[in-house]
Amino acid sequence: MNELPLAALLGALLLLLLLSGLFSGAETAMMAANRYRLRHRAQQGHRGARLALALLDKTDQLMGLILLGNTLLNAAAATLTSYIVLALLGASKWALEIGTLCTTFAVLIVAEISPKVICATHADRIAPIISYLLTPLLRLASPIIWFVNLFVRGFLKLLRLSPGPMGHEQPLTPEELRTLVLESSNFIPAKHRVILSNLFELNAISVEDIMTPRSAIEILDVEQPWNEVLQQLATSHHSRIPVCRGSLDKLLGVLPLRRLLAEMHNDHLDEATLLESLQAPYYIPAGTAAFAQLTFFQEIRQRNGFIVDEYGEILGLLTVDDIVEEIVGQFTTSIPNHFAGLAWDANGSAIVEGSRPLREINRLLNLDFPTDGPKTLNGLILEHFQDIPETGVSFKMSGIAIEVLQTQDRSVKTAKFFRPQS
Repeated sequence: MNELPLAALLGALLLLLLLSGLFSGAETAMMAANRYRLRHRAQQGHRGARLALALLDKTDQLMGLILLGNTLLNAAAATLTSYIVLALLGASKWALEIGTLCTTFAVLIVAEISPKVICATHADRIAPIISYLLTPLLRLASPIIWFVNLFVRGFLKLLRLSPGPMGHEQPLTPEELRTLVLESSNFIPAKHRVILSNLFELNAISVEDIMTPRSAIEILDVEQPWNEVLQQLATSHHSRIPVCRGSLDKLLGVLPLRRLLAEMHNDHLDEATLLESLQAPYYIPAGTAAFAQLTFFQEIRQRNGFIVDEYGEILGLLTVDDIVEEIVGQFTTSIPNHFAGLAWDANGSAIVEGSRPLREINRLLNLDFPTDGPKTLNGLILEHFQDIPETGVSFKMSGIAIEVLQTQDRSVKTAKFFRPQS
């Protein structure tokens, strides 16, 4: 004590604790840093981010360096604290206990908790900065770390443990990546977040989930009077329309209306000219993933196709627009929407069309009807009753009270939903 003043000893102790805190905080910052953000900054030329990624690729050596430095500094701090306490109190009965308590308290506050909290909060900013210090230290201490790791590996073998490769990220599953996108509310605009989420879901849904059902397809029947055919062509809101004889079971092809504009204008259109302009229909097997079908449309340069079941019966019509709208939402167009808006009214009820898809009902009304069976409300109700229910029948399904309002042509046209009480 006569050679070194108390102030110098306390200053040296504080320095040891701060350096120990530096290593503790470095461990937290490096482990908590977002590797995707570091990789993005590294691609933009940020040297600190490149150094941080290089260190994280050698996680075993990095952890060896940090723990080596932290252990040495904590041991030195504990020894110095004991020396200070003994110098102040002498070899008294309680000197060592007091020294242990003081060391533990100082290490916890200065060298562990505080730096870890700070570095965990600002990990992405601190990791590139601290990498400038850790990189040269790792080069200097690499022989010691290698020597220590020999004993570590030997000890693990005695325990029959085989550590896997370190420094390599486990690939994210689509579900995990979707969760990552949904939790990025502070960085991704809400609209972009919805689009990305819908894109991830596109592989989980089939073409039947988003097709226009057969009953809602506008067809051109060439067996009807010719003046009615011309009237339908003149007033159709679609650029392509299926042409058949009597019903979709006798589909002839798909008519691009633009090919007939000149003939319609000059009143030269007849059935032969119309049939010559037809394009061969494109058929899509039921169960095809929506995202895969979007790729198929792109490869074969088609814009629509008819969904068929295993017996070849047409179930519905799918267009590129249907898939794109599933990703980005409904477009504002001049084409009248097949469905009206759907929402709970002031009385807690909603009128729902029987042909409305269950996925859309779930999304708009925040419900949880099963979608792995029937795709529409009508199909779900018919499956529930195994028959066509009468008007006025009420029942409960998935926690929702439902009243059948109108049935027609062997199907449920409209039903009334009653919002469950929370």
